[in-house]
Amino acid sequence: MRILITGHCGYIGPVMTRLFHQAGHEVVGFDTGFFKDLIGAAEPGCIPDYEISGDIRDIVIKDFAGIEGVVHLAALSNDPMGNIAAGQTHSINTEGTIRCATMAKQAGASRFVFASSCSVYGASGNSAVPLDEHAPVAPVSAYAVSKVDAEKALQTIADDSFRTVMLRNATAYGVSPRMRLDLVLANLMASGYATGVIEVLSDGTPWRPLVHIEDISRAALSALTAEALNHSVFNIGAADCNYTVREIAEVAAKQFPECSINITGQNGSDPRSYRVDFTRALTDLPGFAPQWNLEKGAKQTHDWLSAAPRDLKVLFGNRYIRLSHLEKLLREHQVSETFRWL
Repeated sequence: MRILITGHCGYIGPVMTRLFHQAGHEVVGFDTGFFKDLIGAAEPGCIPDYEISGDIRDIVIKDFAGIEGVVHLAALSNDPMGNIAAGQTHSINTEGTIRCATMAKQAGASRFVFASSCSVYGASGNSAVPLDEHAPVAPVSAYAVSKVDAEKALQTIADDSFRTVMLRNATAYGVSPRMRLDLVLANLMASGYATGVIEVLSDGTPWRPLVHIEDISRAALSALTAEALNHSVFNIGAADCNYTVREIAEVAAKQFPECSINITGQNGSDPRSYRVDFTRALTDLPGFAPQWNLEKGAKQTHDWLSAAPRDLKVLFGNRYIRLSHLEKLLREHQVSETFRWL
């Protein structure tokens, strides 16, 4: 299959590209290039067979030449970015997604897999049971709202010849050639590695489901290649992957026994709290079988950090913190306030 991955120069893209290549598929990448140069050692399989440089808001039919399926990763990622650029988050994440799917459909692609997020459940931490795909959404950030709006639009674009599949991924972890240290597990571990203290700014009670980026990639491949799908929305994660932030900190601390855990509570109880049910993906997404758990992922992250400088300025600088890098591009007038290259 000839597959287009949008946003392939991000955190997940190189890992997804490698797994797709290993499965025998041809990969085309489409990316604006904000993070293109933030890549460490990467095996050849992490690089697409062909790359297109462009803004997702400008993607056109010819970019889908010969494409049979699309995995749409491209987005302004994470809540902090959305908090300072809510309008652009909508423009890129929602309107860009709609344009991408519309062009893909007109070009003749048959399946469109959208990287949505469990953050759409938002402020649902008090739910008595984990939330399945029928649960009401409760987004509390511009990022989560953009995912909800894009999902709704994709449902209207789909038809018998163009299937849209929404993957509500849990919070990601795992090592990538384009590493991020602004996601909860890696962030706590990097703090512990650099300072000897794993610092939790909330009260530690919010719930987070977590999933490895390889398992996100496996779910996307399953959604692309399954002959038949009984559903269009799937929560993506393993059966036992719901943790409180305190529990995540405890898993992180086991990798650095010399570290202490400091629950500061300075930010109070984070309103983003949700436990999620992943039964549908585990039973009805053909071929999807998660291969990672949090302890294994923490060990992988520990090994990566052990080869990195024990320096807060490096670990929490623009190379590994997405918001910091985008702010750098803005500050240096490399991109405009609408996040277009100047």
